[in-house]
Amino acid sequence: MSVNQQAHTGPPYGQPQPGYQGYQQPAYGGQSLPGAPQQYGAYNGPMPGYQQPVPAQGYYPSLGFPSKGSPVSLNSDTSSLAPNFIGSLRAPPTSGAPPPASGASHPSGPVAYSQFEHGDVQNGIPASAAPVQRPPASQPFLPGSAPTPVSQISTFQQYGPPPASVQQLRNHMAGMTIGSTAASAPPPAGLGYASVPPVSGSCSATGSGLYTPYSASQGPPPASVSQGLPLAQPPFPAQTIPTQRLPAQVPGFTPPPPSAGVGPSSYPPTTGAPRPPAMPGPPLPGQTVAGPPSSQPNHVSSPPPPSTMAGLHPGPPMSGLHGPPPPTHPPQPGYPMQQNGSFGQMRGPQPNYGGAYPGAPNYGSPPGPPPPPKRLDPDSIPSPIQVIEDDRNNRGSEPFVTGVRGQVPPLVTTNFLVKDQGNASPRYIRCTSYNIPCTSDMAKQSQVPLAAVIKPLATLPPDETLPYLVDHGESGPVRCNRCKAYMCPFMQFIEGGRRFQCCFCSCVTEVPPHYFQHLDHTGKRVDFYDRPELSLGSYEFLATVDYCKNNKFPIPPAFIFMIDVSYNAVKSGLVRLICEELKSLLDYLPREGNMEESAIRVGFVTYNKVLHFYNVKNSLAQPQMMVVSDVADMFVPLLDGFLVNVNESRTVITSLLDQIPEMFADTRETETVFAPVIQAGLEALKAAECAGKLFIFHTSLPIAEAPGKLKNRDDRKLVNTDKEKTLFQPQTSFYNNLAKDCVAQGCCVDLFLFPNQYLDVATLGVVPYQTGGSIYKYAYFQLETDQYRFLNDLRRDVQKEVGFDAVMRVRTSTGIRATDFFGAFYMSNTTDVEMAGLDCDKTITVEFKHDDKLSEDSGALLQCALLYTSCAGQRRLRIHNLSLNCCTQLADLYRNCETDTLINYLAKYAYRGVLSSPVKTVRDALINQCAQILACYRKNCASPSSAGQLILPECMKLLPVYLNCVLKSDVLQPGPEVTTDDRAYIRQLVTSMDVAETNVFFYPRLLPLTKADVDSDALPAAIRNSEERLSKGDIYLLENGLNIFVWVGVSVQQSLIQNLFGVSSFSQISNALSTLPVLENPFSKKVRSIVDVLQGQRSRYMKLIVVKQEDKLEMLFKHFLVEDKSLTGGASYVDFLCHMHKEIRQLLS
Repeated sequence: MSVNQQAHTGPPYGQPQPGYQGYQQPAYGGQSLPGAPQQYGAYNGPMPGYQQPVPAQGYYPSLGFPSKGSPVSLNSDTSSLAPNFIGSLRAPPTSGAPPPASGASHPSGPVAYSQFEHGDVQNGIPASAAPVQRPPASQPFLPGSAPTPVSQISTFQQYGPPPASVQQLRNHMAGMTIGSTAASAPPPAGLGYASVPPVSGSCSATGSGLYTPYSASQGPPPASVSQGLPLAQPPFPAQTIPTQRLPAQVPGFTPPPPSAGVGPSSYPPTTGAPRPPAMPGPPLPGQTVAGPPSSQPNHVSSPPPPSTMAGLHPGPPMSGLHGPPPPTHPPQPGYPMQQNGSFGQMRGPQPNYGGAYPGAPNYGSPPGPPPPPKRLDPDSIPSPIQVIEDDRNNRGSEPFVTGVRGQVPPLVTTNFLVKDQGNASPRYIRCTSYNIPCTSDMAKQSQVPLAAVIKPLATLPPDETLPYLVDHGESGPVRCNRCKAYMCPFMQFIEGGRRFQCCFCSCVTEVPPHYFQHLDHTGKRVDFYDRPELSLGSYEFLATVDYCKNNKFPIPPAFIFMIDVSYNAVKSGLVRLICEELKSLLDYLPREGNMEESAIRVGFVTYNKVLHFYNVKNSLAQPQMMVVSDVADMFVPLLDGFLVNVNESRTVITSLLDQIPEMFADTRETETVFAPVIQAGLEALKAAECAGKLFIFHTSLPIAEAPGKLKNRDDRKLVNTDKEKTLFQPQTSFYNNLAKDCVAQGCCVDLFLFPNQYLDVATLGVVPYQTGGSIYKYAYFQLETDQYRFLNDLRRDVQKEVGFDAVMRVRTSTGIRATDFFGAFYMSNTTDVEMAGLDCDKTITVEFKHDDKLSEDSGALLQCALLYTSCAGQRRLRIHNLSLNCCTQLADLYRNCETDTLINYLAKYAYRGVLSSPVKTVRDALINQCAQILACYRKNCASPSSAGQLILPECMKLLPVYLNCVLKSDVLQPGPEVTTDDRAYIRQLVTSMDVAETNVFFYPRLLPLTKADVDSDALPAAIRNSEERLSKGDIYLLENGLNIFVWVGVSVQQSLIQNLFGVSSFSQISNALSTLPVLENPFSKKVRSIVDVLQGQRSRYMKLIVVKQEDKLEMLFKHFLVEDKSLTGGASYVDFLCHMHKEIRQLLS
């Protein structure tokens, strides 16, 4: 089969195929589809995107994507968002933002953008191979409105000077048309970009006095707001965002009162030049008019009728727009002008009102202070909820079959079943784009990073088959002679099956005699379906002794539990809690397949300023303690009896765990050591000649005299200075060297921290991070509120699947190569990712660059090979293969991107960037790179339209909202309450998150509990992350992968409070609850089941926090309402969208 063939599909996989004889696995092939857990579903097709720059004229795509000549705009027809949006991941107050992509050029001038903050990022939608068809729509093309094409934008221009005139300011804004895209969220409050002058006419936002209004002294503003609807609307509509007219006010609009919550992100209206309405007039001959989108009008007319923004913050609604009289074109039939409906206004067009202009009455809005300038209607800009919902509806019901090259999978938020037919499941590998540019010039022009997020040991849902284990005996796996790639479905057999041509390097290799098989009439081997490595994307090989250290098969790994017994640990009850839990937890150590008991041996150490080792040999009546007080020269005082089999030594171990809390009950020792503890574990594993994991439970900064001693260097004054990066760097190189020794031995470290003050996570985390381990942090640990979360994390950490002594290499076909890696690992050379341990939750993100041209015919291939030792001591190779398409047209690239994966990569890139660059530089580079990605689309793929329109590619229409969440995260824009340790912790955590985790971490999931159907298993439909969406008569749940908030409005019915909390009034609800009370009524059962479902989807047990409206904790909760302006100056979604539009226009002019 030729390299560019797709993996053979063979008999339809729904029918049973011949089983793979001898593989330890359920019969291959006949998995049942129905009832697949809809875990995360697929993205079905692009949604409307924002209009982009004008391409050269001349080709109309026959289908699919907007490309030159076929105008596409943000008028997304049916893009409404998903109800059960899982939300993107948003961090707890400590979250961070992504780094600039590597090629991102920094803005040349200082961009004072310090105010994006605390937000979460959402991941966007992947485009799919089967784009969603949208109704065609049409729209008159307004000549003269197209931006001048610009040669490719490489550098970011500095924000321009302030606008010279209101006129320009208005014109620019007027131009922003926002098609209806997602309906549903009110605009967040104004954004404070600190002094960012606008590009020709841009939005200014107020809301914090911080915003120097954008002004327009930059080129003439677009004269029209044409709303570019696609002609025959391609499945890949871009989204145009019409902006609503702002009042004709001078640039420094005064911010509205805080209660109004709306900073004017004003898009000034054009004065002077008449501007065509955002909704085009009657269709031109030959054009069809699309029908209204689901749940909202297709276009928002620029001058909207009077109304408040949809669901603005409580406060006087914004009403009348001031500005020139409405354009004369009648609204297009079928598209009501968008109106906000949150304060009782009507949504449809109001027949005889032209909109609120100076002097127009405030229809429907309560009297109040003079209205602030009109802003974009949040319901008219792309909604993550709608995108997620559409993808679920379009792609959640069908299995995702991996036989076709370059298919974009469903979104991570959709529940779908995967059938492996030759490419690895998206649960193992997700890419930023499934159609990559053929040349490096094209890649540079688009600035879209080419990256894969790989989770080699991912857990699969119960109805998907685990990778088959293939044993080729002593000869080992069949490989290419030259590049050493492993046999896979893309290798081509030639000469009757006697040789095969490598799909990665084209070298021809002899087929070993024992592996020979005849070919059928299509050139495929007749045993194709009997061999997983020829027909599947993921499988495992049993490794031979050649793949083992020192050419010896490994012995099973060991777990060593190392417990801090200093004063704080004992006094808080932590030591007793750990010892009690370990008695039962040791029965659940991981084991292979159907083994009776785990092969893992265990050992125990306690420590404060000195270390105590315990002999728990099964022949002893009582455990024996040995103390090592010379921590400067660590050694293990016993070999025999330290690492033991749990079942053989059970009575001695139980006796030890009973005695430890008593032995140290009266301790007065407050100081601890840390590095010697890791050294002790490492020496023990060396002596036992095995790999393993250290579980260290630690409470304080290690200030006792010993190697690796640290000092308190916490300094909040460094935030926002050039020295801020030192807060993320380790204070000594000692731990880097220690980590290197641990990796060489296969000694992985998992660290559980219980700090009451600064602990220097940036330094203590070095060894866990570089060995592939995990860090768990429980600040101000209190037994009653935190033990449940800690014990759940500990149980899962001890029981989860983990591979030891792992090495991963990613091979690619000619033309691209892996150049950069992100995650928790160590690299001693440029190709091998080494991890002492790799568990089922960890991802490695790999970036690829071109080193030659690619061809559209053969596509591009990736092969990820992971060599590891299983928990039973078996050496294995896990192989994942993926084939991607290659394109010569930029439109194909933009049609096949996945925003969620792109944001995952950008966040990791940014979070690494803060180690070496000022945070402001990192933020600016991120904004610059995303502006370049969108400007390139506008210039090369979108149909001609006014520069005033913001046009986003269908599959990237959520890029701005998610990017803003990353920028507002705690790593890139910390609030005063976020500690240095929190930021270091989040930075490390996000670096090894998968796409589903970053999705909900940056854009949390917000569910209205009072709307839940108590008789159904379904979750209530999610809503957008904005305060305007909250009603004081309801109860909501917000989750971001680390925390679950239950927000209770002040006017909630007393019966609901009684049913959920078991108290009779709002004032009696306790903030100290860490779990919901178990009450026997349908509402209590439903809410607790929702919490259990969410906990089950996350890799860590989320902390439950009950927040009462208007209570002090509400500030923390609001930090996660990421579409709103944040207290630390982070922009609202509406304002950030205006800012991105300004950046894009600057690049295009």
